[in-house]
Amino acid sequence: MPCGQQESGAAPAPYVLGVDVGSTVVKCHVYDRAAAVRGSGCRRVESLYPRPGWVELDPEVLWSQFVGVIKEAVQAAGLHMRQIAGLGISTQRSTFITWHRRTGKPFHNFISWQDLRSAELVKSWNKSLLLKVIHIIFTVLHFLTRNDRYLAPSFLTFSTQHTSMKLSWVFKNIREAKEAAKKNNCCFGTVDTWLLYRLTEGSVYATDYSNASSTGVFEPFTKCWNPTLCNLLSIPMSVFPPVKDTSFNFGSANPGIFGVPIPIMAIVADQQSAMFGECCFHPGDVKLTMGTGGFWNVNTGEQLFASQRDLYPLIGWKIGEEVVYLTEGCMSDIGTAIKWAQDIDLFTNVDETAKMARSIVDSQGVCFVPGSQVSGNDPYLSASFMGLKPSTTRNHLIRAILESVAFRNKQLYDIIVKKICIPLQTIRADGGVSNNSFVMQMTSDLINKKIEKPANADMSSLGAAFLAGLASGFWTDKEQLKKLRRVEAVFKPQKDFEAYKPAMDTWLQATKHFLHW
Repeated sequence: MPCGQQESGAAPAPYVLGVDVGSTVVKCHVYDRAAAVRGSGCRRVESLYPRPGWVELDPEVLWSQFVGVIKEAVQAAGLHMRQIAGLGISTQRSTFITWHRRTGKPFHNFISWQDLRSAELVKSWNKSLLLKVIHIIFTVLHFLTRNDRYLAPSFLTFSTQHTSMKLSWVFKNIREAKEAAKKNNCCFGTVDTWLLYRLTEGSVYATDYSNASSTGVFEPFTKCWNPTLCNLLSIPMSVFPPVKDTSFNFGSANPGIFGVPIPIMAIVADQQSAMFGECCFHPGDVKLTMGTGGFWNVNTGEQLFASQRDLYPLIGWKIGEEVVYLTEGCMSDIGTAIKWAQDIDLFTNVDETAKMARSIVDSQGVCFVPGSQVSGNDPYLSASFMGLKPSTTRNHLIRAILESVAFRNKQLYDIIVKKICIPLQTIRADGGVSNNSFVMQMTSDLINKKIEKPANADMSSLGAAFLAGLASGFWTDKEQLKKLRRVEAVFKPQKDFEAYKPAMDTWLQATKHFLHW
């Protein structure tokens, strides 16, 4: 069913679509020239778990959901497809598929960014002598040249979240993909590339700079697929798509899909899209997304900061000659943990959680520790509650989960301040968890900064629409986009950090103990 309603009395006018293919939901919003939502559609993403640790998406189901939400949204707005000026597509990052170049038939389902099938391969590489040699070589190169390009490989550690590891797994374990690659008949694509390929019935095979840089296989310094990494992992270079601008005319959807050829004017990775939707256009602008996972992104302008142990560089977007770089830090188990708490009936409605957390003075020493937050190198380490007592109630458990989000926000913010030599400006939050006033206020208190929350938390959809609107002439420039922003709330620091220090110290102690579990 459509998520939005038709607005009565709306005059016929051009509109733009923003679709966000996330980890849990596919959403489409129809935007007018004031960036107001005129109609919406949404469907839940159906993840598959064929084996323990494996997470997949059926490409045909995802395609059906994608087409379905667009039709729902346009219908909910009371419009005809002829009134759509352009389509912008934001997608979850690093989830990928491979398929036969000639037949278009996939060799496997989408392998999710959450998938752990490459765990043994990751473990083997991280213990290998070859990786130690690579560390030494690049440490020496960085020392001699002071070129930041050599910094990241000097402490390279693989993880199951790296697309490179899972893609290497594909060519080691799926014979059809390996054989097709030998004949240059294998295509690799993240979700955006696959949807573009399907929308154009195979006539357009491409990705954009934001999605490419998010795979970890694309070198942001050279803006090319990384041949050194691919040779190291036995990944054929022939499988990768051409990389295009983010805001760009990619062609039109085949008329048989929507009845008319809708122009595809932007494809963009979800976090970068949310950054654009928040109008974080200037160096030092900060976006905090709290959805399935948590992401801090800092606009570093034309300056590309090399990977460091907790932060990594990305291409935010490329529009013509403009290339904007970001630095990102991420957190696991944000919305995932809250959804789990709901599934086991700790609460009924997510709107209750802030009230539940405030109904008690503290968590009574109960701490929630996400597994991968403690050790990113151990994919099997699960989340845990510590400090449980006979007096522990569901309110204490909920408060512990929400506090862990704020504590990790504080940790990442401090790392960013220390390592990024750019004065931080506005902090803008989005994602479903940004609707939780307890988390937002506590985060503001801990970092001692005000945080803006937009009127619409679906920033990835809006960012994709903005990018599509710029490419199609629907909007003229970024200055016009900034005037369309609507802020719903501003959270300002109300308590000193010292008020939270005992609870945060207890949580930090819990994370240390958890390593010895």
